[in-house]
Amino acid sequence: MTTPPHGTSLTRRLVIPVIGLVLAAVLANVGFAAWLAARRSLAAASVAQERVAAALSSSRMALSAQVLDALRQLTGSHFVVWDVASGTVGIATLPPAAAAAAGSAAAAGDDGVVVEGRHHRLGTVRSQGPRPESVLVLTPVRGIMATAFDAAWPVLAVAVATLAVLVPLGLRTTGTLAARIGAVERHVGRITHGEFGQSLTDTGSPQPVDEIGRLVAGVNRMSATLESLRGSLVAGERQRLLGQLAAGFAHELRNAITGARLAIDLHRRRCHPPAGRSAEDDGLAVAVRQLGIVEEEVRGLLALGKPAGTAASAAPLAIAEVCAEVRDLTAPRCAHVGVRLECDVPAGLALVGRREALRSALVNLALNGIDAAGPGGTVRMVADSCGDRVRLVVEDSGPGPAPELADTLHEPFVTGKPEGIGLGLAVAKAVAEEHGGELSWSRFDGLTRFAISLPARTLSATTPRADTPA
Repeated sequence: MTTPPHGTSLTRRLVIPVIGLVLAAVLANVGFAAWLAARRSLAAASVAQERVAAALSSSRMALSAQVLDALRQLTGSHFVVWDVASGTVGIATLPPAAAAAAGSAAAAGDDGVVVEGRHHRLGTVRSQGPRPESVLVLTPVRGIMATAFDAAWPVLAVAVATLAVLVPLGLRTTGTLAARIGAVERHVGRITHGEFGQSLTDTGSPQPVDEIGRLVAGVNRMSATLESLRGSLVAGERQRLLGQLAAGFAHELRNAITGARLAIDLHRRRCHPPAGRSAEDDGLAVAVRQLGIVEEEVRGLLALGKPAGTAASAAPLAIAEVCAEVRDLTAPRCAHVGVRLECDVPAGLALVGRREALRSALVNLALNGIDAAGPGGTVRMVADSCGDRVRLVVEDSGPGPAPELADTLHEPFVTGKPEGIGLGLAVAKAVAEEHGGELSWSRFDGLTRFAISLPARTLSATTPRADTPA
């Protein structure tokens, strides 16, 4: 299985574009603010110059050094009296060299001049005093860089503060998301390698659960479903192989049982029992009943090997009659081991099912109970109904299965008996599931209880129970 190539991390794909967008927005904002501030500064200088020019042109007083100094203090502009014809300067609010530079700029037709390290907007106005004169008005204009800086630094300060908060928060958030998604990725990788049934705990999930939390829950459900499906596939394959093996073994064994029963029947016809002994006390009759038990177990093994849909059709049957047949088949084993077998079955209880299959399942449960109870023990068969279901119960007074076998007790070849094979409960479970029911077990009041719960389909009225000890 090839390993997918590692791509760009989630942190880079989320944080870097966001930071880039913020920086681009900041730069655009700073550029626009600087352009707007410079434009406003030039416009303000132009308006101020126009006002001064309007004031001088409408003034009727003579221009003197004191008047120009007063105007300088009021407007912040410098004034130079300039003779247009000769190109010379007269009184001014500037030093002579600076005044001469302003005159030269005016003669050259420039609209601006740098005086004392500052840029000034240069304009010419004609005063209307007693002696009309031309006056150069030098309105200071703030530098473009200074204007841009004053306009940009608040924006830059806000941008730096925003980035100082945004970058750590973005790294932390995307780091948490990347860690959670990485955990899901590793968990899915384990699932692809066949490690089903494990659950991932999303420790970083907020409340209420977000999309990643729901994704984790979905992956956990998928893992549990895959584990269940794998178990079902393994169990189904195991059951299929077991059925094939059991069918082959049971076929040969049934032939041997049939031959043995025919031989016993022929011997009983030729040899009559001694006087005073009934046929039921004859050892051959006991042997025939034992062969009947073996034959029931063989039928159960054959049922495991039959494909679905090939079993005998279901028919109405009385539960009391089936339990009586089970009691008769297992009575010799009870007498041999020293176990008391009791039946507590309503005489009118009935259901629709396959007689031989159900009898085989109950025989297996009863034989297991007899072996578990041991000498002096008790095995009890009980049947009852609840709603539309019938329950067939076999309980014994034995110690119960070992704890380590509790979860796998119904699986084939699982047994706690040294001489056991582990097919009896597998046969009973297969019969229960074939009838649409289930087989379960429990411990209660010192008793081990195996219960087959089946849908009744048709139920007759129950009558009072009749206890019939064997």
